[in-house]
Amino acid sequence: MEELKEWHVVDLLKTTADFFVAKHVDEPRISSELLLGHVLSQSRLQLYLNHDRPISREELDRFRTFCRERLDGRPVQYITGEQYFYGLPFTVDERVLIPRPETELLVEHALEFLGTRVLAGKVEGTVLDIGTGSGCIAVTMAKLSPALRVVAVDCSPDALVVARLNAERHGVASQIAFIQADLFEPYFAAKLPAASYELIVSNPPYIPRQEWEGLQREVRRFEPELALTTLQGLECYRAIAALAPSLLDFGGKLLFELHAERGGAVSEIMTAHGFMGITVSKDYSALDRIISGVIC
Repeated sequence: MEELKEWHVVDLLKTTADFFVAKHVDEPRISSELLLGHVLSQSRLQLYLNHDRPISREELDRFRTFCRERLDGRPVQYITGEQYFYGLPFTVDERVLIPRPETELLVEHALEFLGTRVLAGKVEGTVLDIGTGSGCIAVTMAKLSPALRVVAVDCSPDALVVARLNAERHGVASQIAFIQADLFEPYFAAKLPAASYELIVSNPPYIPRQEWEGLQREVRRFEPELALTTLQGLECYRAIAALAPSLLDFGGKLLFELHAERGGAVSEIMTAHGFMGITVSKDYSALDRIISGVIC
């Protein structure tokens, strides 16, 4: 990046964005804004409101360090240690997946279902989140529904450390029980603290391993493969759908995030395990993304 006598916010943003464009960095303008905002502890809006603010040498050195990491492919969210989900800031690092906007749809469907239960007179509800990762689903639901009690399960102890941090950050740790358990172990259900649930929600690993090499370089290099792939991409759906009928209340719902091309296959799996009223919903790109069914 070209050296100036004195950098100001607006000059540094423009020069960095142009540099990222030349180096084929994804989302060059947003990347530069988020990185500089992290250095200056300012939002993207604040950067432009303070566009003439001078940049100190220490701030410039720190910003350049972050830019080098971005050039190496490290996601901005891992550099800043934060990603927003459903309007809430979540701590993230390489121990967990970066929450995606599509997963917010899973929360919307879950809250819509639970809302009908609350209106029907059930004051408290219990939700099971399988594969909680950063805790974005469990924490968001607990934050928006104070009467909820959530059981958040993950096979990764490292992911659970991050999820607990996020629960404490948002003041909902008392609503969430964090459990380390492997879905494919024989006694998975026995490790859960509640006998039954109104709702089971999961964003499981659903990318077939053969698709791994076709993913973005920064995903392959930095995000945990364990949280993204299984051999066929359907194993977790099968395991959860088989367990769910014994864990759900009568009329309880199972909600999954989907691989865009697996709606039919997952629907068949859920039907085979007794789920009814199966519905597939689209995401913002008109791709199959959420599937749900009720056990009766």
